[in-house]
Amino acid sequence: MKPLITLLIICSTSICSTQINRQDTLVLKRFIVTNSAIASTWTASIFGLQNTWYKNSQTNNFHFFDDASNWMQMDKMGHFYTTAKLSLLTSEWYKWTGVKTRKSAIAGSLIGLGYQTTLELFDGFSTDWGFSWTDMTANVLGAGFFLAQDLLWNEQRFIPKFSYHATEYAAYRPSVLGANFQERLLKDYNGQTYWISFSPAHIQGFQVLPKWLCISIGYSVDQKLVGDQDSYLGFQAQREWLFSLDVDFSQLKTSRKWVNTLLKQLNYIKIPFPTMSLKNGKIYGYGIYF
Repeated sequence: MKPLITLLIICSTSICSTQINRQDTLVLKRFIVTNSAIASTWTASIFGLQNTWYKNSQTNNFHFFDDASNWMQMDKMGHFYTTAKLSLLTSEWYKWTGVKTRKSAIAGSLIGLGYQTTLELFDGFSTDWGFSWTDMTANVLGAGFFLAQDLLWNEQRFIPKFSYHATEYAAYRPSVLGANFQERLLKDYNGQTYWISFSPAHIQGFQVLPKWLCISIGYSVDQKLVGDQDSYLGFQAQREWLFSLDVDFSQLKTSRKWVNTLLKQLNYIKIPFPTMSLKNGKIYGYGIYF
């Protein structure tokens, strides 16, 4: 839940114009504005989470917490996704200032990882959680996933995405899985799916395909009501792998830069498409999957 909250906080305060009029040389005014925005957003979001999420669970004793097997690793997917997206977002800000592509990518990944590390340290002082090495591993992998692609191709060919659909399971544990739509979007792992979308047009022999057309592989869980239990109230938790089509909105170009900027923001989410699912050794089909 917490990784998605932090991403929503930061994206809601992002500079939407950062992808318009990129500079080839450093523009000091933009550089100062960007660093100020990052520092203020970082501080404000941490302060907000400290006074809401951590308000009643703070302790002076730093400790570790092994949650590697909880929620069938769906929370780790959230850490990976959030860190990768924060790294991309911050890198785009620095490119807007005129910082060179390589340096922007490195700065973005370090800031994305640094922010997530701050949250993990707060967890270490929380009575309800603790510092999780598996969370940190997912954070490192997310930042590295972004950085490796940017340094290798100067673009993100494998795109992490997120989708959500309402499920029946939250009603059985509303305090844990959410009592309303907003809470369930963040808490109900059964309705969340994390995807990696990739365009076959990047592969030799498939260049005739449009670069915006992607295949997408997703991961989710079903009937998972308790983090460290697979059976609950007659439900049996299962992992679910999904295969679908998708759109890379960064490859849809128009003559208007502001439209291109808005389209690119849609790459945070997976577009609903017909989907095949592999669950418990059986294949299922969805006419449309959110």
